[in-house]
Amino acid sequence: MTAKGSRPITDVGTLKALAHPLRMKLYRALCVADKATASHLADQVDEAVSLVSYHLRKLAEHGLIEEAEPQSADGRERWWQPSSEGVSIRDKDFRDAPEKAAAHLAATRLFHDQRAEMYRRYLDERSTWSAEWNAAAPDSESLFRLTAGELNELREELLALVRKYDEKGRSAEAETEGREHVALHVYGFPFRV
Repeated sequence: MTAKGSRPITDVGTLKALAHPLRMKLYRALCVADKATASHLADQVDEAVSLVSYHLRKLAEHGLIEEAEPQSADGRERWWQPSSEGVSIRDKDFRDAPEKAAAHLAATRLFHDQRAEMYRRYLDERSTWSAEWNAAAPDSESLFRLTAGELNELREELLALVRKYDEKGRSAEAETEGREHVALHVYGFPFRV
């Protein structure tokens, strides 16, 4: 994928389009694959090709994915790719109306549930991964006492570090030996005891 940057989602319609459970799975699978057909994605999510095609068109209607150059000689195949390197959804863009805040909360819960399911699947399959991969996979919790500004500074530094490793992985795509897809989920939030 070309460097297109992250796409901010600021409208409820696009947020709702992405916050459909199957569409989010398809979007995530397409981000991992970079380019794929409905048939390829249907196998990954265990759904009918026609249903997957419908949901891919919905994602495309909202500019989240786009048609890609064909990757095979079969002219009947329609190839898709993400239209950006990812999406960003910020709370501040959905605070000005109760229905927007509710849509943002529902979407955030769905995204979190799907991330938790990905991690549970890893835990269930941990024995199938090498000791090297299991030792490298972080699982930690840190409890800080910060201001909102300091938490924002930490978020920015973490994002810079994530970008560094994303670029490292993308630049070495030709070198696939020992390289796997890796999900990194980071949450930082205030709490009271």
